[in-house]
Amino acid sequence: MAEELEAKYIAFVEKVAASKQVWGLKSKTGWANAEAAENNDVAVIPFWSDRSLAKICARDDWKTYTPTEIPLAIFLEDLCIDMAGNEVLAGINWDARMFGTEADALVVALDILNRLAEINSAITFTGYSSINEFITEISEEE
Repeated sequence: MAEELEAKYIAFVEKVAASKQVWGLKSKTGWANAEAAENNDVAVIPFWSDRSLAKICARDDWKTYTPTEIPLAIFLEDLCIDMAGNEVLAGINWDARMFGTEADALVVALDILNRLAEINSAITFTGYSSINEFITEISEEE
C-alpha cells in the first residue's frame, strides 16, 4: 500500500513538472477539501496531475465541483505557501475512494521544484528570480 502511494506521488511530481499544470476541484465556495485521515482537525486540499483524475472525484459531496487547471507557478507560489501557513495538507492524486497521499504543502512544493531543476525547466515566478532561489527559501522555512 505504501509503495503504491509513493509511486502515485512520484508520478504526480514528474507529471506536473513536465506539464506545468496541476488540477483541483473548485466550486463557487472555493477548493474541495476534506479532513486529514490521521487528524480531523487538519484540512487537506486534494490536487491531481491530470484533469481526468480530478473529474473522477467530482461526485458525492463534491458533485458541484469542477476540475480546474492551476498553472504550476501559481500552485507553488500561492497555494502551497498559503496552505503551509495555514497548516493545510496537500492531497496528491486521490482516487475515487478519496485515498491517496496527504503531504505537507512545502514538501510537495520542494519536491516539484527539485524535479523542475533536474529537468532544467524554464518557469517564471512572480516572487522568485529562479527555481534555486525558491528552493533555498522553502528549505529555510522547513
